[in-house]
Amino acid sequence: MLRFVIKKLLLAVSTLLAVSVLTFGLFFAVPNNPAELMCGNQKVCSPDRLAMIESRMGLDAPVPQQYGEFMKGIFVGRTFGEGDAARECPAPCLGFSFRNDEPVSEIVGRTLPVTLSIVSGAAVVWLLIGITVGMVSALRRGTVFDRGAVGVSLIGASMPILLFGPLLLIVFVYESGLLGYPTYVPITDNPLAWASAMILPWIALGFLNSASYARLSRAQMVETLSEDFVRTARAKGLSKGRVHVRHALRAAITPIVTIAGLDLGTYLGGTVITETIFGFTGLGKASLNAAINLDMPVVMATVLLAAVFIVVANVVVDALYAVIDPRVRLG
Repeated sequence: MLRFVIKKLLLAVSTLLAVSVLTFGLFFAVPNNPAELMCGNQKVCSPDRLAMIESRMGLDAPVPQQYGEFMKGIFVGRTFGEGDAARECPAPCLGFSFRNDEPVSEIVGRTLPVTLSIVSGAAVVWLLIGITVGMVSALRRGTVFDRGAVGVSLIGASMPILLFGPLLLIVFVYESGLLGYPTYVPITDNPLAWASAMILPWIALGFLNSASYARLSRAQMVETLSEDFVRTARAKGLSKGRVHVRHALRAAITPIVTIAGLDLGTYLGGTVITETIFGFTGLGKASLNAAINLDMPVVMATVLLAAVFIVVANVVVDALYAVIDPRVRLG
């Protein structure tokens, strides 16, 4: 098991290094010199000012050295410029925004909790509803509940959040007034207000994803219930609950864990549509605004952070997979 985890960690580190190189290459993918984006229009951007900005940003150094400074800044911080123009950037240093000269780490620190709040609650919704409905539907295959669950899951899987999100706002905010318009409040300031503001995003993202998980859970459970080891457990006289939960569900849940980990990693990188519909400025919306404004330090940071989430999610899923299914460890 330890060897398995170490192997996955080494693969994750090498993947993140490759992603960091590609992400750093984004900085030079813009058509203009990055220093010109900060310098402004030609009327105020003199050659001396442009040279000063290039020196302050470290763009006058060779590209490999710039990459080394970029990676160094993430772990130990770095200093931009020299002498009186020197500017400290503590770790994790991701540079400064082209748009407002704000440290990118502060932008990430302000927007990441919003995305974490949306995704964490929505994940609880879609896992609880999806797995529960899928399992019960498989155990009651062919009944009215099963047919109704399949129909609802098909509707949920085919409904885009661009439609479902505004419908929730119309019904619960504008028409009935049961809820106020969502406004993000940090959980440390007011947990109740935080949860109240997250209800609609959780329902929107959670319900639509739970439809897919219900269909997958049902299919896996139906297949597992026909396996020999389940019939053996029944023949031994084990209770239905023990057979279904301890034996069948444990075997059926392994593909669901894999998909759930990938979904979590992807959504933590940004839920652009959900954030936009409900008026939140999370990591996804910040990255979209940065891409529109060619704010490359912010784009680089969000891309790198999204990659970290996905890679870490893969490592955690692989470890859980080995715990749930001993055949993975033996393989």
